[in-house]
Amino acid sequence: MTDKLSIALVQMNQRVGDLAGNAAAILGWRAKAAHADLVMVPELQLTGYPLEDLVLKPEFVRRSVEAAERLADATGDGGPALLFGALHVEDGLVYNAMILAEGGRVVARTLKHELPNYGTFDEKRVFASGPLPTPIDFHGVKIGVPICEDIWREPVCAALARAGAELLLVPNGSPYELNKDDVRLRLAQDRTSETGLPLAYLNRVGGQDEVVFDGSSFVMSRTGEILLQMPDWDETLVMTKWSRTPTGWTCAPGEKHVLDPYPADIYQAMVVGLRDYVGDNGFPGVILGLSGGVDSALSAAVAVDALGPDKVWCVMMPSKFTSRDSLEDAEGCANLLGVRHDVIPIAPGVEALGTMLAPAFAGTKPGLAEENIQSRLRMVTLMALSNRFGPMLLTTGNKSEMSVGYATLYGDMAGGYSVLKDAYKTTCFALSRWRNATRPEGALGPAGPVMPQRVIDKPPTAELRDNQKDEDSLPPYSLLDRILDALVEKELSVRETAALTGADEALVSEIEHKLLRAEYKRRQSPPGVKLGARNFGRDRRYPISNAFHTGKP
Repeated sequence: MTDKLSIALVQMNQRVGDLAGNAAAILGWRAKAAHADLVMVPELQLTGYPLEDLVLKPEFVRRSVEAAERLADATGDGGPALLFGALHVEDGLVYNAMILAEGGRVVARTLKHELPNYGTFDEKRVFASGPLPTPIDFHGVKIGVPICEDIWREPVCAALARAGAELLLVPNGSPYELNKDDVRLRLAQDRTSETGLPLAYLNRVGGQDEVVFDGSSFVMSRTGEILLQMPDWDETLVMTKWSRTPTGWTCAPGEKHVLDPYPADIYQAMVVGLRDYVGDNGFPGVILGLSGGVDSALSAAVAVDALGPDKVWCVMMPSKFTSRDSLEDAEGCANLLGVRHDVIPIAPGVEALGTMLAPAFAGTKPGLAEENIQSRLRMVTLMALSNRFGPMLLTTGNKSEMSVGYATLYGDMAGGYSVLKDAYKTTCFALSRWRNATRPEGALGPAGPVMPQRVIDKPPTAELRDNQKDEDSLPPYSLLDRILDALVEKELSVRETAALTGADEALVSEIEHKLLRAEYKRRQSPPGVKLGARNFGRDRRYPISNAFHTGKP
């Protein structure tokens, strides 16, 4: 029995499905902690997370188990023990497991009991639930290892405490969401209060498709005090020193990093999500339409901060409705960011399609079809450049527009990824003001403003017809976004939303109708960074054919 433990907590990135790469990264971090007794990495770090239906592929499971065995073998070098997340197969069932390896062999394992099946998670679809776990004996110390969701409910930690656990090590794959830091803190305090045990909460960093992991790992005393706070967004290793005392195990206090406040946290989530999506999928960079508006300017800024100006290509595609201000603002934005900026007018294409469609359109008035032709021609242009030269097309629409269908299918909705997909328009304004005044830590873009102030100040417009403004079709975004927050994020009825926001009930009913009618568009939109608890796609899944309305249809 020992009275002291040195436990290295490794907050690290991953690549889903890259068994060899993830294993090499784990061993690389372990080598940096050669004097530790134990090195711990996050949930399913060997395979990457979330795995989705990869778990249903027998060959992937077989290779994952073999990779776990080889990783355990690697601990035979005399170095520290390793606690790592991997798949475990037993009686034909696949489990989400944490494996303790030391001296070249597996000495213990624990299986995830609580399987989340909400929001971004569908683990009940692919994993079997393990039994209520018992502590792992490590050098005479009984360590409880509840895996992620296992601490969101009381039974697992309570069972570990009853079985004699002396401290809790919690490996996580916990995605970023607005205000998630506070939620995690309260959750951990509940578990330490109930069990009287100290707790180390270890999370990963990095982007995986729509999900972004922010790290923000910490160590908490048995009384709920934060003893050590690891940074958000960055890979890092922290050596924690644990001692047995008359009142139980305690961890020596360490550095307490300050986590990003709003809106810096949202911006960093966008940067990390885009950086890893582009990198993991092998794109040489991104291309986007730079219109002179705030959404495309913000998307360009995020792209430059994530990838560097040499990997961002901006194209202005004016029509006869494009204002001189928009042309100047797009050029000004590109100059501030230091990116390539091309101007490709779409007028010849509009004219050609007008001639082609003239017989079919004869006797009708110009309207939405002509507006959408412009939007779709811009995407045809950008996709042609993407196909020829290889950069991924970055979509620039925001959540407010996507909510009410104020976006053109196969037009401005086209692309490979969207950093603004889960950001309401008012959030985009806040982020733009913040980025013009602040250069985020680690950003590859410039210090100082990244867009002309006029981009933020001028009334939003799609410029698809003369004197067009967004508010011709929509209420002011300050009101629209409050309505959408109630309808989408809180799932309130029309009546409840009107009462909460002070908006006219008829207007709220109209917005609800637009929201429901636009579901088919959203099903065809690209993936994008998840920021809140109800993003379109993973969290909020509505039927396209749907006759239920809480207001008047």
